[in-house]
Amino acid sequence: MSLIQKLVEKGKIDQKTANSLKEKLGTSNETEENFLLDQKIIGQDYLFSLKSEILNVPLRKDAETLEIPNEILALIPEESARYYKIIPLSLKENILEIGMVDPEDIKAREVLLFVARQHRISYKISLITLDAFEILSKQYRNLREEVGAALEALETELGKGEGVELAVSEKPSIERLAEEAPIIKMVAVILRHAVEGKASDIHIEPTTKKLRVRFRMDGILYSSLFLPLAVHPSIVARVKILSNLRIDETRIPQDGRFTAKIGEKEVDFRVSTFPIKLGEKVAIRVLDPTEGLKSYKELGLTGRNMDILKEAAKNPYGMILATGPTGSGKTTTLYALLQILNKEEVNIVTLEDPIEYFMGGVNQSQIRPEIGYDFPQGLRHIVRQDPDIIMVGEIRDEESAALAIHSALTGHVVLSTLHTNNAVGVIPRLIDMQIKPFLIPPALNIAIAQRLARVLCPYCKEKVKPKKAMKEIILKELESLPGEVTKKLKIPDPFYLYEAKGCKKCNFKGVKGRIGIFETLKMTDQLAEIILKEPSELKITQEAERQGMATMRQDAILKALEGLISMEEVMRVSEE
Repeated sequence: MSLIQKLVEKGKIDQKTANSLKEKLGTSNETEENFLLDQKIIGQDYLFSLKSEILNVPLRKDAETLEIPNEILALIPEESARYYKIIPLSLKENILEIGMVDPEDIKAREVLLFVARQHRISYKISLITLDAFEILSKQYRNLREEVGAALEALETELGKGEGVELAVSEKPSIERLAEEAPIIKMVAVILRHAVEGKASDIHIEPTTKKLRVRFRMDGILYSSLFLPLAVHPSIVARVKILSNLRIDETRIPQDGRFTAKIGEKEVDFRVSTFPIKLGEKVAIRVLDPTEGLKSYKELGLTGRNMDILKEAAKNPYGMILATGPTGSGKTTTLYALLQILNKEEVNIVTLEDPIEYFMGGVNQSQIRPEIGYDFPQGLRHIVRQDPDIIMVGEIRDEESAALAIHSALTGHVVLSTLHTNNAVGVIPRLIDMQIKPFLIPPALNIAIAQRLARVLCPYCKEKVKPKKAMKEIILKELESLPGEVTKKLKIPDPFYLYEAKGCKKCNFKGVKGRIGIFETLKMTDQLAEIILKEPSELKITQEAERQGMATMRQDAILKALEGLISMEEVMRVSEE
């Protein structure tokens, strides 16, 4: 029985929908499973439970939490495991339990027969989900073990053991070492583990005794690896070679970029070197296209915030400004907008520093201040490209602000970012940048402020009763919520909050991923009048309340009540 027909049997879809899905499936090159997942007909967990019923193969629901001993993993080589999506789970009484994503794969079954004959054991099959397979397959690789092996190989090649010392001044030696297999392997392993661990940044920094490698995951830096200081110059040199930076220049900062294939995807890495007392520090931003391009829902936009943004995106001209501190997800929000706006009939041109994610159909331009190609110059030339939509990475100064406003007033949609603490601060900031107040109302459509909050691990979060002081804070914020929000809001009495203790699935951190918290201010006749007469933050805040704007703190509290984030996270990221 097919999965589509099984959905009919379970009453999840009717026969008419099933026939339509079968017709679409027939014209696609996808498997039935991938098709149903891509169409978002059902989730992965439910799909595999149906598959378990159809094939009469038990589904191993706890697979993601298993710790597989190395000797059992070694029974099936990593290359074979990844190619056939099979993995050994346990060995008991000469019976090897195998996790399979597709038990109907004949070639995979042949591999299992070979393994069983080779090791003189029997095997049984359990079904595992794609997510479980991806998590388990990472156990083949251990960051410290892989880098340790590369270090041993380097020491063997040098023939000097652990006491090897490298002088920074020995440029030919450093350059040669940077091209040696162990150093290449070491850097490649660090990059791969960062991507697989969904790190946003890699920090390679010398300390007095060791070379420290840290990964930023979910906004927090974690020490992931300590290496001998001796390898510091050659690791930095290897990163510089990849980024086309000068190896012999260690006195001034340098910026570069490179692309590497990690698994099946091309990932961009943005590199910045910085001279410090102990040598050179390297910061690498990981720009994984599969992680960076998100939908509104994935961003955390809901309710009024999402409605206003969607409405603003339909306007044929005007500015949409995303604001917040560095690292608050502003550019990701603009990319989400670009995905919606990116259509055949419009010409989209961007000015970015740097280009973070490549988007097909969008004309993306990298500014280069060192040769005089900055945001103002780029904006002057961009209008000659007959654009419909312009994205400017950041409004940094009076000149770029004036040009962006002018572009919005002359019939273009302009997307950009600004640094302010909240949405109401956008208008005073533009006025500070010498924009005449009467130009702002016809040019600005909306200002959206945001922060990023860490999401509680869905596997280990638990309901908890809020303490009295915390309950009072929440109730006070809920009372001041706009009427249109409270109408749709159903807060149970008593209400609960959520906490996560940490488990294997979140590496015992209690958090897994990040989500945006937002506040959105739109241009109205009343706001236009305030801008012309008395554009103070107090007056603009009063108008924001009249509009029904929920503040970032209120948006965060609503997400905490949903169980998405903790109240500690609410207090950490939201403004008073």
